[in-house]
Amino acid sequence: MRQAVGLRMPIAAPVPRATPRAGMNDAVGVPFRSNSIGIRLALIRLAGVIHGKMWVMTRPSVGDSCNCRSALGFLRSLCALALLASCGFALAQEPVTNGWSVDLGYYSDSTPAVADDGTIVLGTWNGNLWALNPDGTRKWTFRAGREIKSSPALGTDGTAYFGSRDWNFYAVGPDGRKRWAFKTGSWVDSSAALATDGAIYFGSWDGTFYALKPDGSKKWQFSTAAPIVSSPAIGSDGTVYFGSHDWQFYALEPAGKKRWEFATGGSIISSPAVDKDGALYFTSVDGYFYALNADGSLRWRLRTGGITEASPIIDAQGMLRVGVNQGWWAVSAQGKKIWEKSEDCLAVSSPVALADGSTCFIAALTYLEDVGPDSQLKWRARLAPFCGGASPAVSASGTIYVAGVYRSLCAFRGAAPLANTPWPKFRCNLRNTGNVR
Repeated sequence: MRQAVGLRMPIAAPVPRATPRAGMNDAVGVPFRSNSIGIRLALIRLAGVIHGKMWVMTRPSVGDSCNCRSALGFLRSLCALALLASCGFALAQEPVTNGWSVDLGYYSDSTPAVADDGTIVLGTWNGNLWALNPDGTRKWTFRAGREIKSSPALGTDGTAYFGSRDWNFYAVGPDGRKRWAFKTGSWVDSSAALATDGAIYFGSWDGTFYALKPDGSKKWQFSTAAPIVSSPAIGSDGTVYFGSHDWQFYALEPAGKKRWEFATGGSIISSPAVDKDGALYFTSVDGYFYALNADGSLRWRLRTGGITEASPIIDAQGMLRVGVNQGWWAVSAQGKKIWEKSEDCLAVSSPVALADGSTCFIAALTYLEDVGPDSQLKWRARLAPFCGGASPAVSASGTIYVAGVYRSLCAFRGAAPLANTPWPKFRCNLRNTGNVR
């Protein structure tokens, strides 16, 4: 029996404050205590277990939100205990240095997008879309009606496109003002892909995949048999690829006609990566990592046992990196596992490939780690604790941004810039356009 994958529910928190902490000097000098790491991880894992029990296993209806106040209060207390048990907010080793952190006032699962002028844009679970200057000062905030889980995509003019759980998909200009909103039939957790002709693609929990024109009017729509949370990818020929909870992986023409579909054995909640030869990589909760050819035929599938939503990326060596349950895998383009790095917590975000050949990812919900092609650790920055599902982002100058560190966005300077590969990060590029071109 097909069943929708559960949703994490938002957690109440104080009113947002934009307060950059330059250099995070209050935490850099805090020593690491090995006897507290187990306590911290145990508390985070316990909070995660309780959080998991609160997942909603059916399609949301109007008004669904956080009404389990007592349970949520207990969860907030556990998160607070995890924070107190941590040994400092961040402790970075060379070559990265602490840049700044901004208290967003709420948790975030939104991977930051970086505009051409360096502006950082991301959403939070209380419905705020934030725009920050490269130095961490607030540029503006925009308030949606409910939670923002999707990651914003930025147009060439700086317009931010994103969905919300108020059932709307928004376009917000670089000045922070709403340009338009498009109403769907349910939550919009899918992150948008931006085509070169101006078309905007995304899916909704109403089971519909939408294509909008730049003015917000509907271009076309395509129906599937179940909710869509997978974020679409656009190939070099304009074909749009995405997965659905109906177990199918779809390829649509730019005009909305189905080219093909590929059946898996479970819901597809990850987002595909597109290689230079047109190969498509994605995971399914059936426990397999799939590679398809551009015509929809199976190239290979690798048994991982994975059920997480982590999406694959392509590193500087052409290897695939993907989170698999409580670990990170490096897989060759031919579908062979090269190595595995085990962690203490679920790997729900995606890594980011850097130009020096290394790959950076969130480890054990506690560290930002950078490893080489052979899995050798290059550097590590300590987070306390990491409470979101957002993937790291990196600026053109090599500053790494991590959202979801408790309620903050953190910047670490001194890393290598983004690798020049077809798909080096979640949503492909700095602006999160999901377009391989």
